[in-house]
Amino acid sequence: MKKYILSIALLAATIAGAKAQSTFGIKGGVNFSKINTDNLSESTTAGYQAGVFARVGNVWYLQPEVYLGSRGGKFEGSGTGNTASASGKVTFTTLNVPVLLGRKLVSVGSLNVRAMAGPIYSYNLSDKNTLRNVADDFGNYKNSTLGFQAGAGVDIGNITADLRYEGGLTKINEKYGQRVNLWALSIGFKIL
Repeated sequence: MKKYILSIALLAATIAGAKAQSTFGIKGGVNFSKINTDNLSESTTAGYQAGVFARVGNVWYLQPEVYLGSRGGKFEGSGTGNTASASGKVTFTTLNVPVLLGRKLVSVGSLNVRAMAGPIYSYNLSDKNTLRNVADDFGNYKNSTLGFQAGAGVDIGNITADLRYEGGLTKINEKYGQRVNLWALSIGFKIL
């Protein structure tokens, strides 16, 4: 994981050193996540995200980010013959590193409308699982996953807002076919 963060930082520094327009800021927001699971019904949970971002470029830009977040899902299911049922919730605290390629679509004065997409690497720092006592292997989660993000954003002066969809490319639990998907809304402030 340290190699990924270092690579992103070096890439951002190299591009910034090439005298490209660059900004740096802080961001925070909410997300609504769901873990798609085989043989169980799932529902959405609310989470948070907070971290930093850099934006390098002008019309086309590269936006690496690092942020701490929470995500998870709620589950309900029943055993064979509907004789046993279980419900519970899984919540992860994650370190997320997306690298987005974006483009300004509209730029009028201090107003910019943008679109962006790119890969995201997520590392699970901790998890809280209330279903583990029902099925021991339900909590066998991978520590890291890859996904993608796509969305749109608006800048008004130093204020920035993004709405994104994140889809899981790798399963966090192979046996139950679990993948995390979420919608995230964030507000940021450009410091530099």
